[in-house]
This record gives sequence, C-alpha cells and structure tokens, in this order.
Amino acid sequence: MFRFLFVLEQTTTAAASGHLQFALSYSSEVHLFTFYKFQVLRTITMDSTPGLDHWGDITVIALYFLAVLGVGLWSLCKPNHGTIKNYFLAGRNMKWLPVGASLFSSNIGSEHFIGLAGTGAAAGIAMVLYEFSSMVLVVVLAWLFLPVYISAGVYTLPEYMEKRFGGARLRLYLSSLSLILYIFTKIAVSIYAGALFIHLALGWNTYASIAGLLCVTGLYTILGGLAAVIYTDTLQTLIMTIGAIILAVISFNKIGGYDQLEERYMIAVARRSPNISASCGVPREDAFHIFRDPVDSDNPWPGLLLQSSIGCMWYWCCDQVIVQRSLAAKNLKHAKGGSLLAGYLKLTPLFFMIFPGMISRILYPDMIACVDPDKCEAYCENRAGCSNVAYPKLVLELMPTGLRGLLMAVILSAIMSSLTSIFNSSATLFTMDLWRKLRKKASQRELLIVGRLFVVLLCGVAILWIPMVKSSQGGQLFNYIQAIQGYLGTPIGALFIMAILWKRMNEKGAFFGILTGHICGVIRMAIDFAYPAPGCDETDTRPVILSAVHYSYFGTISLIVTSTAIVIFSLMTKAQDETELYGLTWWTLRGQGHNDYVSERFSNGVRADHNLDEFEFEEKEEDVRVEGDGLCRRWTNTVFGTSNSAKGSIPEMTETQVKTFMKQDRKWDAFLNVNAAIGIAVMAFLVGYFR
Repeated sequence: MFRFLFVLEQTTTAAASGHLQFALSYSSEVHLFTFYKFQVLRTITMDSTPGLDHWGDITVIALYFLAVLGVGLWSLCKPNHGTIKNYFLAGRNMKWLPVGASLFSSNIGSEHFIGLAGTGAAAGIAMVLYEFSSMVLVVVLAWLFLPVYISAGVYTLPEYMEKRFGGARLRLYLSSLSLILYIFTKIAVSIYAGALFIHLALGWNTYASIAGLLCVTGLYTILGGLAAVIYTDTLQTLIMTIGAIILAVISFNKIGGYDQLEERYMIAVARRSPNISASCGVPREDAFHIFRDPVDSDNPWPGLLLQSSIGCMWYWCCDQVIVQRSLAAKNLKHAKGGSLLAGYLKLTPLFFMIFPGMISRILYPDMIACVDPDKCEAYCENRAGCSNVAYPKLVLELMPTGLRGLLMAVILSAIMSSLTSIFNSSATLFTMDLWRKLRKKASQRELLIVGRLFVVLLCGVAILWIPMVKSSQGGQLFNYIQAIQGYLGTPIGALFIMAILWKRMNEKGAFFGILTGHICGVIRMAIDFAYPAPGCDETDTRPVILSAVHYSYFGTISLIVTSTAIVIFSLMTKAQDETELYGLTWWTLRGQGHNDYVSERFSNGVRADHNLDEFEFEEKEEDVRVEGDGLCRRWTNTVFGTSNSAKGSIPEMTETQVKTFMKQDRKWDAFLNVNAAIGIAVMAFLVGYFR
C-alpha cells in the first residue's frame, strides 16, 4: 500500500505539498490515502470538461424536446381550450397527479440544480431547511388558503385582495409588484442558472442558447395555456426525478457511500496561491448540520427556521405561480392530494441535489472550491467562486453517453418548467388584473390574444436582461434568491394570512401595512447591493444593519413590522361591514354553512363583489365556428384557441360549483389528513436527524 502511495505521490503536482501538510493534520492514514487519490483524479480531470458532442447525447436531447413539444401541442387539440377558464386555469379539471407534479416542477427550477447544489458544495446542508419546510407550507396552502381562494371565485391573488377589501389600488400594486419580481428575479435567475450549464456543457453562445430555449417554452405556453404547462410539467417531473436519482446513485458509488461523503468532504480544499490565507475555502465544521450558531454562523438557526417556514408562506400560499396550479384542480380532494405529492417530493432535494453538489466538491476541489479569484474566473467566468457549477460538472464528468444527454434534458426540464410557469402566471396577472382595468369591455377573444402576446413580450425582456444578470450574480445563487425574496416577499405573506383570518382588517390597513413592509425591505436590499459581503480575509466594513443582522433575521423583523402596521392602520380606520366578507375569509366561506344570514342575502341577489358588472356573462364552453369565417380567421382561431363565440367578460364560480369543489366524503378526508400528518412527521424526523 505504501509503495502504491509513493507512486501516486510522484504523479501529483508540486503544488500538492501544501495539501499534504493539511492532510497530515488529520493524523489518519485513510485521510492521507483519500487525499492522494483526489490529487491524481484532479490532475487527470480538471484540465478539460467533456462536452455534449456525442451523437447519443444529442439524440436523447432531441427526443426530449420532441416529447415536450408533442405533449404541449397535444393539449392544443383538446376541446374547449379557447376560453379564459381553460387557458388560465386548465378548465379547473386537473387531477392530483398533474397538480402535484406541476407544483413540484414549477418550484424546482434550474436555480435549484445550480444554486442548491452549489450551496451544498460551498457551505453544507443548512439551506435544505427551505425544502423540508415546504411540506408544512403546501399543507397550509391546501387546507387553509385554497378553500378561501375558491370561495372567492378568483383567477389571480391580487384579484382576491380587491374582492376582500374593495378598491383597485391594492390589486394594481400587488399585480405590478409580482410582474416586476417575476421578470427580474424568477425569470432572470432561471436564465442565468441555465446559461451556466449550457455554456459549460456545450460551449454555445449564451444568447443563441437562451433565445432558443425561450422560443420553445414560449411556444407551447402561448398555444396551450396552463393545461399545456401542467401536462409538460408532469412529464418533466418524471424526467427530473429519474435523472437525479441516477446521478445520485452513481455519485455515491463513486466515493463509497455516505460515510465517505462525511469524511472526504472535510478535506476537499483547492490548491491556492501563497497570498491566499490557509483558512479560506476550508469546509465548515458544521457542514452536515442544519441548526448552526445563532450569532456567528452563515445561517443562524433561529432566523433560518422562521424564514424557511413563516417567511416563505407567501411563496407557497400567496404566489400566483404556485397557487395557480392548485386553483386548476377539479376539487379540493385533488388539490390536497397534489399538495401532498409536491410536499413529499420536496423532501428529496437533500439526497438528489445537495449531496451530489458536495460530492462534486470532493471529486473536483480545485474548481468547485476555488478561492483564488483569477483561477475561479478561468474555471467558470466568476471571480466570486465556482460552487454554482458543481452539479453540471458532476453530470458531464460522471454520466455515461446517453445518460449524460438525459441529465442535460433534466436541467433543461427544470429551466423550461420554471419559465413556462412564470410565463403563464405573468400573463394571467397582466391580462386579468391590469389589461381588464384598461379595457373593461374586453371580450374573451381579446384577453386570450393579449395574454399570449404578453408572453412574447416577457421573452424579449428576459433576453435583454441577460447581461445584467451575468454581471450582478455571483457567489452562492441560492442564498441570493432567499435574501431577495425575503426582503420583498415576506410582507406579502403577512398581508394574506391576516386578510384570511382577521375580519377586522380593512383596505387602508392592508395597503399601508404592505407599503410599510416593502419600504423597509427595499431599503435593506439597496444597502445590500451597495455594500457587498467581504471576501475571505477581508475586513467587514458594512453598516451594522448588514453585518450584525442576517437576512433571515431581517425577514422575521419585516414580518413583525408589516403585521404591526396592518393592525395599527386597520384599528385607526373604519371596519368593513361583515356582510361584505361573505366567501372572502376563513370564517365566512361559501358552501360551508358559515354566516347563514349572509348566505341568504347572497342567494337573494345582493353580492359583496366590487366588480359586479365584470361577472355577469355566463361563459360558454362550446367552440362554435361562425359561418363566413375566412381561412385566415379559422387558422387564427385554431392556433390561438379563440373563437367568435368567446365574447363577453369573465364569470366567477357559482354557489353550486363552490360546494361541489369543496365537498369531501369522510373516507377521503380522513385519508388525506392522515397522509398530511405522516408527511409532516417525516419532515420533522429529517430535520431532527440532520439538526
């Protein structure tokens, strides 16, 4: 064995001497042997990364694109796709499997494969708490929030706010804010993360690759609507899960199992220049723990726990992209089943994304754990570090021909799922909340065409924003996502939960409360951009609000400030008439026997809706061809899913439809409740095990 070690030593570079001293400090022959094996591996593999140039890989990717386009275009051929309800809510006829798959796929985007794996490679497993907490939040969505949204009969969540409080300013404010967030965080982050992978794998021009990707995703989103998105999400979830499992198995087999992961990760450090401190780039001692020091750690456990649960309530329960999938379910039973499926799937990223990211650091430490800015820029064109390329590096190095193409398809699936979900939800917000304000008499035909054209506009804006994304992103992408969403998203969660549970809350309290929370968040975000975090060995000269208050703690502060402002402004102003709240809070649900006197008032024709004139048209599901239509008009109707019969405005759900949606028999109700309890118990066990 020692003779073999001597031969290995001769094959390594002279720069390995510094690493030898580091390895000897562990006084373990296993560590020493492990270290030398890594040195040989890095010498062989780090000079070049294999690309996707084999015909087998290219064939798999081509077949994948054909399959996705086929599924998307198949939804175009389904009857009655040319109505608002079918385009934006998939006819409210989706079963639990596609609903759950779409919830998961819409959430798990390229920022997870790139950012979450990169965070694991750089700092360990702490950020997985955001994934585990999702099990509780999807249960809250289906059991608490969704019945209220259905009872209100809404297409968008800003629309719910208008019905709940009256007036238009809150709805317009939330719609505009959501579109800004979608364009400059969700779409931008997805494109940036996807560009990293495509550049590393193919060496293609970034703009050509992203433009082609957006064209494909935009095509079936424009043509098929939410049904196309949900059906393709189901296919993509299957592909993502299978591909991620295969890579995880190969990765663990490569290093010898979980025990070896724990041991070898702790010595996975990059070669460095003499001017770089020996403490830079060394793995954290608490890398395999979720709960870390509440003061000095990178992710203090109190802030992380609160921000990943209560702070992220807005994302899972109040965000149009996510909630729109549940609104498309055929009834509450299928909505709950879909939420549970998504919750169980959200327990897997630790094993299929974070651990592979950590394995990538073990196998390729010089690249993934680099600390020298010049070397990092040479490896991945990012002077802040290369942890974000951990997952694609692993795919391209370990996967055999064919499977490598499949994993490329997995990443593309993640990118496309995120983008299509955002495109459809953004089109819904723009069309239903903004365009209808400008064009109160707009027909369904006009709204459908406007919604599709807005997707084209989003594609154009996204491409133009790529240079800004490339120049502003760096370091750990997943941390950036959580910080920005915490600054702007956390107040939204406080707004919605109080609107649903506190009947005394009024429009002035809601508007000025959310405005107060966002002013605080924008100030903190501006300071964050103005004073970047110091690098290793650099003195922290940032303001105290940054250096002493972690972003997760600030999210909790923002939640408290917003809630307090809502209470103060609501109590200072006149309360709403309780008869206006029918169907709009948890305590006044339609179809549940709440407030019988209000139900009777409603059935007699007195309604609390503030947009009564917009909901008088009874939607026709038949796609009737009008005599005299020319060939061009008939072709347009087929492609865009419109017809001359699709005139008038938008109906809301009737009392009977609400009762049908929320009706459950005792057997299924008990089954779903037990499964929810089991899911939360499994989540609690995982959190306790990796605490």
